[in-house]
Amino acid sequence: MSKKRSVETDQEAHHQTREQIDRNAFEAAMRGVRRLHSDKVHHPPRRPRPAPDPLLRARTRGTPVDDRGLADVPALDAPPPEHLEWSRPGLQRKLLQSLKRGRLRPQIDIDLHGMTVEQARVAFALFLRECRYANLRVVRIVHGKGFGSGGVPVIKSHLVRWLRAREEIVAFCSTTPRDGGTGAVYVLLRRAREEDPTAR
Repeated sequence: MSKKRSVETDQEAHHQTREQIDRNAFEAAMRGVRRLHSDKVHHPPRRPRPAPDPLLRARTRGTPVDDRGLADVPALDAPPPEHLEWSRPGLQRKLLQSLKRGRLRPQIDIDLHGMTVEQARVAFALFLRECRYANLRVVRIVHGKGFGSGGVPVIKSHLVRWLRAREEIVAFCSTTPRDGGTGAVYVLLRRAREEDPTAR
């Protein structure tokens, strides 16, 4: 009996020794590892996606872009004046004055400045289509002042031609300083149900 007990004692001691060795190895491996205070997995912040290119979006989705009168040709024979003002014949002067003074507040706007001419043309056509669909009346279009293109207002020059070419445009003029001054325009659209572009 004593011999059997001695063997069992030796086996227990050997088992305890292996447990101690394993424990020591585990503690050594985990040294310097800190426990998280939360069970949630933390992921690095995602970089914001770049703004979609309106031209690429239209082509990818097969969206029909109504760009009649917006052919990419030289906009004007000469640079446009710094302050823009244009309206169709028959528009009441009082309505134009309200537009010029910013009393008719824009319901939506779009920023074309920084785009290429082709991107701006498609973006303008898509924007105009959405405005017509929503039956909006007054919008603001930012075209910039040409500081990034050698002082030549490229987008502004083309925009003047595009606006005049569309029948749904009743009038446009440079905005007040609080809305961008000569770097943007207020645009007055006729209502979708109106046949006369000068109707109020």
